[in-house]
Amino acid sequence: MNLPTIDARPYAWPFDGRWSPRDTALVVIDMQTDFLKAGGYCDQMGLDIGLTASAIEPTVRVLARMRALGFTIVHTREGHRADLSDLHDNKRWRSARIGAEIGCAGPCGRLLTRGEPGWDIVPEVYPSPGEPIVDKPGKGSFHATDFELILKQRGIRNLIFAGVTSDCCVHTTMTNANDRGYECLMLADGSAALETRNHDMIVAITTKLGGQFGAVATADEVLAALDD
Repeated sequence: MNLPTIDARPYAWPFDGRWSPRDTALVVIDMQTDFLKAGGYCDQMGLDIGLTASAIEPTVRVLARMRALGFTIVHTREGHRADLSDLHDNKRWRSARIGAEIGCAGPCGRLLTRGEPGWDIVPEVYPSPGEPIVDKPGKGSFHATDFELILKQRGIRNLIFAGVTSDCCVHTTMTNANDRGYECLMLADGSAALETRNHDMIVAITTKLGGQFGAVATADEVLAALDD
């Protein structure tokens, strides 16, 4: 049974009105200590983690409701192997240049390194047993992962995105999903960037030309459809 469409922008989502717990997944992108909390990767760069942390509360509300209704929930984590064998030289160089070299020690362990405290997902949205976690070495969730295999095995056609950062890993994954034919929706307040202008730009880019990459809605708008 299909749910009511979401009052999204620039169109009522999904485009064909077909969505339910059977064919729709919430994808929670990189809600990790390294991006959201003091002492992590972004904090070490001197960036405003208050902006990224603002995505937690709206995501918590949508996550709780979608869990209760039996939707597929997929979490992603960005991070690299302990030996950094999956870290491109230019990515390492860039991280060092901005003051937070990947793999170096920080207050939350080695930055963006698998198995370290900073790499893990924050407690507020931590995966429940059985919820897939996709560990990725890059920005997009499809690159060098089994993300698409998980979606196909579960019959997923619609994706709702939350997480950080909206102008990097969320946008990359969403545009890649759009190219693969998935119907995409980004939570406007359940995603965030480290600069407000960048987040606003991604919202505009997503919705341009009639929804070139999908649609955008708030947590309240999604919950209104789920509770109708």
